[in-house]
Amino acid sequence: MEWACLLLAGAPALAVPIVNDPNGFEGIPWGAAFSEGEHFGKVEDAGRLQTYEIKGTTPALGPVPVDSMRFTTFEGKFGRVTVRYTGKDTHERILTYLQGTYGPLDRTPGQIAVGPVRVYAWHGFDTEVTLRYEAPVARGIIFFESRTLREKLSEGHSATVY
Repeated sequence: MEWACLLLAGAPALAVPIVNDPNGFEGIPWGAAFSEGEHFGKVEDAGRLQTYEIKGTTPALGPVPVDSMRFTTFEGKFGRVTVRYTGKDTHERILTYLQGTYGPLDRTPGQIAVGPVRVYAWHGFDTEVTLRYEAPVARGIIFFESRTLREKLSEGHSATVY
């Protein structure tokens, strides 16, 4: 619930439907068994919630390098990815990537968030993508979430604050 309050603090934006819901993130399906191994290292253990990062490489969202990318599980089931980034140019590149992957934003006046905090969202049957961008400090956070596991994930702590 904590992250929802932070997202709502920004300018409201209407969600657009996801064109082709991937039911996961970059080939990893929601609910998949997830653990520490060759590619992922555990960075946080909060009981039922486990958080991992990719080992040995700079995180990137598609072709765009980002500051961090964390994968969260609930009772060992993959349910959320949190991406943080900085920079106006990075923001523009990420918006282009997200629109190409999940569908174009509604550019009708009044549908796109303007102001110091902007929120963009895509909703699918299985997946929800929410981007919150703080223009004055040029930083953003994106949540890619399983809609079915989201409620369970919010029962624990949420890493939504910088």
